[in-house]
Order: sequence, then C-alpha cells, then structure tokens
Amino acid sequence: MIKPNKTFTSLNLYKQFSIIVFILGSISACQTVLLPSDQDLSEPTTMLNSENPVNLSKLVSEEIVIAAAMPITKDGRDDLVERENDPLPLEPPKTEITPEEISDLWRRMRKGFVLDHHLDNKRVKAELNWYLRHPDYLDRVATRATRYLFHIVQEVESRQLPMELALLPIVESAFDPFAYSHGRASGLWQFIPSTGKLYGLKIDYWYDGRRDVVRATNAALNYLVASHKSLNQDWLLALAAYNTGGGNVRHSMRKNTKAGKPTDFFSLGLFRETRAYVPRLLAISAIVSNPEKYNITLKPIANEAYFEVVDIGSQIDLSKAARLANTSIEELYLLNPAFNKWSTHPEGPHSLLIPVEHAEGFRQDLENLPVEQRLSWKHHIIKNGESLGVIAQRYHTTTNSIRNANNIKGNLIVAGQSLLIPVATHSSDQYQLSDAQRLKSNQASVQKKTGAPPTKYKIRSGDNLWDLSRKFGVSVRALAKWNGMAPTDLLSVDKQLLIFTTPQNVALLENAHINNSFANKNVIRKVNYRVRQGESLALIANKFNLSINKIRKWNKKVSSKRYIQPGDRITLYVDVTQTE
Repeated sequence: MIKPNKTFTSLNLYKQFSIIVFILGSISACQTVLLPSDQDLSEPTTMLNSENPVNLSKLVSEEIVIAAAMPITKDGRDDLVERENDPLPLEPPKTEITPEEISDLWRRMRKGFVLDHHLDNKRVKAELNWYLRHPDYLDRVATRATRYLFHIVQEVESRQLPMELALLPIVESAFDPFAYSHGRASGLWQFIPSTGKLYGLKIDYWYDGRRDVVRATNAALNYLVASHKSLNQDWLLALAAYNTGGGNVRHSMRKNTKAGKPTDFFSLGLFRETRAYVPRLLAISAIVSNPEKYNITLKPIANEAYFEVVDIGSQIDLSKAARLANTSIEELYLLNPAFNKWSTHPEGPHSLLIPVEHAEGFRQDLENLPVEQRLSWKHHIIKNGESLGVIAQRYHTTTNSIRNANNIKGNLIVAGQSLLIPVATHSSDQYQLSDAQRLKSNQASVQKKTGAPPTKYKIRSGDNLWDLSRKFGVSVRALAKWNGMAPTDLLSVDKQLLIFTTPQNVALLENAHINNSFANKNVIRKVNYRVRQGESLALIANKFNLSINKIRKWNKKVSSKRYIQPGDRITLYVDVTQTE
C-alpha cells in the first residue's frame, strides 16, 4: 500500500509524453489502508501493506511506463513534446451546461463522470454504506477541498480524463494537504519520496514537492495516465496500480490469465486494501453523481478559481508574503503546504499560490518591495572551530543558503570573518504550519490526551524504532508519529525522542515493573482472553501472575460488573516469561 508508501499528462492524453522509462511496477504513487466500515476517516492513514510490503530497496526491471522528470513551467504544468498517433483517452460526453450548473463545481464535475460505478458490486456497496453513515465526514472533506478542487477539476478536464479522478484525493488524504502516512506518503495525492522524485517532485530541507498542490496534481495525473496506457486502457486497473503498483496488478492479471479467469479489476486477487481502494472511489463518485438519491446534501463549492499562481522571482519570508497578500500565515501555508520552513526555497520554485481576490495587490506590493527586504538578516562572526554546518544548524537554515548569501564556494571559512545569515522575521511559533510547528502541535495534542508529559529518550548507537517501541511498550507507528518520522527512518545518535504514556503502555510498564531506564528485559504481550466456565477474576489473575486491580483497570466494563460471566472477553497484559 503506500500509501507509497505515496506525472503523465492530459489534454491530448498521450500527445504529451517526451521521455518514457521503465521501472519497477510494484512502486505505487500511494496506497491507502483498508479501513473497517465503522472506522473514522477524519484522519485517513496510509501505511505499508503488512502482508506484502513493497521492498523499495530491491527494484527490478518490472514494467511500468512512467514519464521522466520534465521541466516545470510557471503554472506548474509540464512542457511535453506532442506525439502523433497515440490513442485518445475516454472523452466525457458533451452536453449543454445550464447557468445553474456553471456556478456549482459539483454539477460541473458530474458532466465529466464516465466510469461505471458498479453499484451492484458488494465491495462498492460496503464503501457506499460507510459514506452514507458518515455524512459529517463528507462535510469535512468538502470544506478542505474548497481550496484545491477547482484546480484539480480544471486539470482533469483539460486532459479529457474521467472526472472521477478529481475525487481521488478524498480516498488518499481526505483533501488534507499535510496528510502524512507512517509509510512516508505525503500530500493530497500521497506520493512516497521515491515515486515523487521520479515524477519530478523535489524534496529537501526547505520544500517537499509531494505537497505542492499544482505540481503534485500534475504528477498524479501523469502517473494515472501512464498506468492507464500500460494496463489495457482500463481506468479501474490504473487506479489499482496507483494504490498498489503496476507490477502487482500485472502479476495478478498474469495469474488469472494462466488460470483461465477474467482480468478485470473485480476478478483480480489483489491485496485487501487495493480491493477496497477502487470501490471507495467508485462509491464517493456515485454519491457526488446523484446525492439526492442517497439523501445527501453536498456542501456547495463555487465553480471558480480559489487561487492564482504568482511568480515571485526569489526567496521570501512567508510571514512577509502573508502580509503582502493581506491574508493569514495559516492560509498561506494551506495554499503552499510544500514549504517546510519559514520561507520559500532559496533556489526555487519561486512561485506562491495566492487567493484570487488578493493576487493582484500582492503582485503590486511585491514589486515595490526591494529584494533584500524580502528576508531578515543577521550578521554572524565566525568563531574558532565553527563550520558552515554548525552555523546553519544554529540558525535553522542550510549550508547552501549561507554559501549563496555570502558567495562562498566550498566549505572553507575563517574565524573572525562576518557572515550574512538569512533568518526568520518572527519567532517559530508565528509560522503555524511549518513542519516544526505542526510537530509541536501534534505533540501537545497527544500530551493533552494522555494527561502527562512525555518521557525524553536520547538515541544511542545501535538503536532503532522497532527495538525502542518494544522497550517502551508502544507501537512503531505511534513512536514515529510523535517524533515527526516514518517507521523506516534511520535514527541519529544523541537525537532526543519523545515517548508519550498512553493507557496501553502504562499497563505494560506497570505490569513489567519497568522503570525509566527501561532496562527490564521482560516480554509483554497483549492477550484477548475469553472467560471460561467457573473462572473468576481472582482465578484469572493468579493464572497469569496479575493483580485483580490491574485487570479491572484495563477493562472498564469488567469494573462495572459484580461478576464476570463465561464468554466475557477481557484484555490482559501478560509477561510471558512469568507464566507457565
């Protein structure tokens, strides 16, 4: 899944390719976890498939056609060489659009729906029923989509692709531009780093192109078009490939062919999450296509541009940009979520998405602002023993930024000399949606839920997230998320990790008598135990070397009952080294 763990074009679908290469088909742009029908989707997650994880370190020459990185123009679209004689994509039927429809983006989208939504399929019905039971989720998604959906619709329409594709960010990220999975997929379209870079999305200290609304949309549609072309021009198979990788889809198709079975999407033996992924998109498409049928009222979205792409020419402090745009710093980050820090990238892309109503005023005020005033600066006197790396770390910038600002080549600096350092105009908490502030906000939220400050742990040589999760009695996913990491990330010696005390790991630690050094080597396991005839809490406690009070603490329902009954299920945290 990735949610990979998470560019081919459009209008004249295949008229716009210039270079085509072949890579591992099992790399998907993203993958989305199969969610239980009653699971809250307010914070969609994406994760590596636990049954068949994609091994990105073992790329083989499995076929998946992809576009090589193309130069990006001002408006974020690729300059691709036209090609003749390529088949055109499925073209939406041309019908008259009424004035009422022109004002509503949902109505405009319905005109471009061309896929069979397979409403008689049980998997589609299951996903449809979930959406119908959670209309509040649709409202939340529509609110987030207001900023981005018009642009996506325009891109899909200009490429003459099925308009259902414009709804894919609902499945991927619930239109949260900062959505991040523990499988390292990021952004509206949930690209993993390797696939993002393959499709020309730059990722570094300052900027993560996977969250760039314009460029990531272009990349995602390119990916889908490439998969469609290479998978029998079948859009359901292309969608499956976006989730699980083209190689996995082809493998399943070959297997069915060998067995004399059909090779359509619903006949393939794909991973569980992928079997739900495509039906989920079909289900949300069916609702948007006919909300009245399902007694759903979609939150209106105006059929008009929300933002304009403005060429800024050079690096700028985002707080100054927000002031020039007469908008909040939060709104600027939501439109430009690719920027990780307090400013745009020193080396570009030099463009910002600005709300339409403020774009012209922003251009004029920016033109009147001298370039040297776009950033704040500090003079730093180099001390003995200092390196560019040490200085960059102190000022939360990069060595390249310091080199560029001071016309330095290489790494040689001399004590006593002065350096000009670009710095944030305001304190870090003013840049509300920078990566550091998002992490800080998440940690504060977790601490509020647990009601206790986190344990601080300094990483030692040889540590890894898996071993630390076992030692602290928490999941790898939680430990990574608390610290703004992915489970596959490497740890840096002496870096500090925060470990939050959740109800579950409190139980683990109490039962194992583990102190803050976490030196105890006991092995704790969660046991879902079914009460048998004649058993009491005292008998069960004795059986597993536990106390009755701990069992009651872990099982609130048990605490409220005078007696337990045969068949009751209780949760135990058992030290397996202390049981027979």
